[in-house]
Amino acid sequence: QVQLVESGGGLVQAGGSLRLSCAASGRSLSSYAVGWFRQAPGKERDFVGFINWSSGGTYYTDSVKGRFTISRDNAKNTVYLQMNSLRTEDTAVYFCAAGPKFTRSETGYYYWGQGTQVTVSS
Repeated sequence: QVQLVESGGGLVQAGGSLRLSCAASGRSLSSYAVGWFRQAPGKERDFVGFINWSSGGTYYTDSVKGRFTISRDNAKNTVYLQMNSLRTEDTAVYFCAAGPKFTRSETGYYYWGQGTQVTVSS
């Protein structure tokens, strides 16, 4: 079992930055992908990006490339989502998830956090 807890959400003005954290406990994530997803009000949950815990390799959806960066801290068993140049359309609940598949699909992720709200004002 893996437990994931997100933190760092909040209210920020457009153009600003936030860093979300996803703290993991339980089993090792060494062979896992840790992904970030987001769900805007009234919309389906969308893929943001993932990191390969072992290699540190990352992959992002096009809308966040160049603005968002995923990183990890092995010692703290934590994954970060650094979000820069935020736009109002980035407003959503952000979730982290862990699973054995390096994929955009939610079905590849077995463990999910509870989510953290990010609100970007104009």
